[in-house]
Amino acid sequence: MKAALQNHHARMQRVLDHIDRHLDGDLDLDALSSVAAYSKYHFHRQFTATFGLSVHRYVQLARMKRASYRLAYRDAQSVTDIAMDAGYDAPDAFARAFRQRSGQSPSSFRESPDWGAWLVAFGPLDDARSKFMQIIFTHDDVMIRDVPPTPVAIMEHRGDRATLGDTIQRFIAWRKAAGLSPETSATFNVFRSERCPAIPADYSMDLCAGIDQPIEANDEQVKAGVIPGGRCAVLRYPGNTKNLEPAAQFLYRDWLPASGEEARDFPIYCQRRLSLIPEVPAHEVVVELFLPLK
Repeated sequence: MKAALQNHHARMQRVLDHIDRHLDGDLDLDALSSVAAYSKYHFHRQFTATFGLSVHRYVQLARMKRASYRLAYRDAQSVTDIAMDAGYDAPDAFARAFRQRSGQSPSSFRESPDWGAWLVAFGPLDDARSKFMQIIFTHDDVMIRDVPPTPVAIMEHRGDRATLGDTIQRFIAWRKAAGLSPETSATFNVFRSERCPAIPADYSMDLCAGIDQPIEANDEQVKAGVIPGGRCAVLRYPGNTKNLEPAAQFLYRDWLPASGEEARDFPIYCQRRLSLIPEVPAHEVVVELFLPLK
């Protein structure tokens, strides 16, 4: 029974990966049921039963979520082009659907996103993936690596995760102005709290970009710092990387006690190995999670 369930999850994971890679393509029932190797007469019910969302709703939300990233982070792309990319023939239809989902018009979201409402609106996507399709890690997935100290520019986020989007916007704008492209300047997130602390205001994370020269005085609350070098347990996290908490829990709950190692006095952090969303699709972003060791 366990093997059969794992096989079902693997087939459904193929479908999610296919959707991620083909948001601009044909994602009708025939195509997706073929990817899953399930009968099209039953696939839609199997998908809904597994993820709590219909296939149509999942695809619609995935396209709309990508559109929201492009509105927030791609000033040069017009609303009309974003609407077309999301599968809408007319900007008005896209605007109505976007307002219904997020509570803001596309132009209002672009100017001043309500990230709290955004989290509520697109939470079902992350919930569907994390609740039903958890990645199973093994001890063989973890390697111990000696990493060099890395000078970084740091923008701190302190407070409710619902406002993290505002900090990310400021960080992206600052690094663009500073000429620190993600392709040439490493991107790190230092997690100084749990993803969902008991008190939301206690959420704490540092957004970091690798630097090779001093940081000039600025108004964006960016400061210089160093990610210290030393031994680290490294866990590679492929695909959708919006929620790294399951990977962190595996390192702390399973790998660390069994390894005989001890954690060093620096928070767990990650490095994003490719450009930030939305410069590349979410499925192409690869993350390595680092647990510093003594």
